[in-house]
Amino acid sequence: MKALRDTVTLFGRSMRHIQRSPDTIITVAVMPIAFLLLFVYVFGGAIDAGTDNYVNYLLPGILLIAIASGISYTAVRIFSDMQKGIVTRLHSLPVARSSVLWAHVLTSLVSNAISLVIIIGVALVMGFRSGANLAAWLAAVGILVLFTLALTWLAVVPGLTAKTIDGAAAFSYPLVFLPFLSSAFVPTDTMPGPVRAFAENQPVTAIVGTLRNLLTGQPVGTGIWTALAWCVGIGLIAYFFAMRAYRRVP
Repeated sequence: MKALRDTVTLFGRSMRHIQRSPDTIITVAVMPIAFLLLFVYVFGGAIDAGTDNYVNYLLPGILLIAIASGISYTAVRIFSDMQKGIVTRLHSLPVARSSVLWAHVLTSLVSNAISLVIIIGVALVMGFRSGANLAAWLAAVGILVLFTLALTWLAVVPGLTAKTIDGAAAFSYPLVFLPFLSSAFVPTDTMPGPVRAFAENQPVTAIVGTLRNLLTGQPVGTGIWTALAWCVGIGLIAYFFAMRAYRRVP
């Protein structure tokens, strides 16, 4: 219970920082919305995604880009606390050690959720329509939460180990661009051989495909298990390396 109370207290501290600087949430939402506008209204007419509603096809990939962008702020916040000696100071106090990281993880979940709601709101204005029932929406939310958790624990590693703030933030760049080499924007069968092989076997394609089927009310088949396996696998590996780095912090 003490760890939970400490986590809630530190989570409140992180959220107050975000309330004083809401630009982190707005910035995270702006770039994916720009991609949404660009691909729907500029490139959308030249892309054959096999559907009349390209916003429906595009939105899952845009949500993953937003999460990949948002977790870079988690790395920056942890790096900042490390450099200011806040983490070391907390460790010298009767504060549960695990609560320091979990507070940042919860902050990432909440701030990313706010950004995703903003993006879905814009997508609705642009024509996104969902045929999903409540269970499908809950499943989609669950996958997004798992994906955010996995990438957030991945962000903890550079947050604890980076030498500069630029290094802490820059690790997310490959994650942001990974959806471009997937089925997030175009079907993979339009890609050349090696690119198609990579696209069809990387995590974003499985997760995007499952989200797309859930949100449009289509059967997900066995793809949902592949998506869950990627999220859980990445999360467990990232958690292992994050805790190993955290044990070295005095």
